[in-house]
Amino acid sequence: MKQVGILFMVAIFAITLVSFSVDQDKWIVPEKDKAVKSTVKASDENLEEAKLLYSKHCKACHGAKGLGDGPKSKSVKGDLGDFTSVAFQAQTDGELFYKIKNGRADMPNFKKITDEEIWLTVLYIRELKK
Repeated sequence: MKQVGILFMVAIFAITLVSFSVDQDKWIVPEKDKAVKSTVKASDENLEEAKLLYSKHCKACHGAKGLGDGPKSKSVKGDLGDFTSVAFQAQTDGELFYKIKNGRADMPNFKKITDEEIWLTVLYIRELKK
């Protein structure tokens, strides 16, 4: 009977771990944040600054072209995403802003940079689809 109890506890623990890891794959952005609009406009000057910000904060993991193949990508757990994919680009600007600002797991938050810098980064990420 004691062995059945131990097996039951191990099974519960395993199920909990599996459900936790599955939930970590979903990146849920609150509806109000999905609808937030960018405060920056596309211009040559903004795109130049945006590229510098991307190079400084994102390129090491996400790669120069946003393919998730940067030099640090092998040490990061989880999917880095393909910024050029239709599915990734289908996200709203608000979703991308939220994810950059708040981070999760291995993705650091970028609360240390300004909202304008995050919007510029979103602008550059949009350019990667081209």
